[in-house]
Amino acid sequence: MDNIKSVLREQLKDEIAALPDDYISASDNGLLILVSTMSEFLSAGNIMLYYSVEREPGTLEIAKVALSMGKTVAFPYCYRAGVMCARIVTGLDELQPAMLGIPAPPETAAVIKPEELDIVIVPALAYDRSGYRLGYGGGYYDRYLCGIPAFTIGLARARLMKDELPREPHDIAVSRVVTESEVYAPPQQE
Repeated sequence: MDNIKSVLREQLKDEIAALPDDYISASDNGLLILVSTMSEFLSAGNIMLYYSVEREPGTLEIAKVALSMGKTVAFPYCYRAGVMCARIVTGLDELQPAMLGIPAPPETAAVIKPEELDIVIVPALAYDRSGYRLGYGGGYYDRYLCGIPAFTIGLARARLMKDELPREPHDIAVSRVVTESEVYAPPQQE
């Protein structure tokens, strides 16, 4: 299974690299509109987002909207061995390069407990229509999301949506997959 996922990750990276810049920009705008108008987002008090890098679906404008609405906003703070926590920021200027050069809150920022999060926006290379993701292979989110009650949102570019991705018993589907044009409500998992 690891080999299948590794090959698929490389294929997806090539697909992502081939997407036109104007599509990336339009996709990010569509994602911002759909996520920021979801009832779950509007009613949420505590939100955790990833810091989007390179051509990942954009999260920074979503974070700005959440902050402007007075929501508590957190970003992952990663440790070695696939462990992370959610640290609170009051502005994006607090984020600074951390593990792998990805901006994160300072280690001194307050931690919000996983069970206090209303929404977690989860990164991935791609999602399928059942809400499963192909991540980057570090296992951080698989471990973090295990057993927490938060409503989870996967951001995906419509051109990268898959009918089905390989999955393992520990994989957890997100509550909704949002593309620039649609919100997918995956069938409830058992």
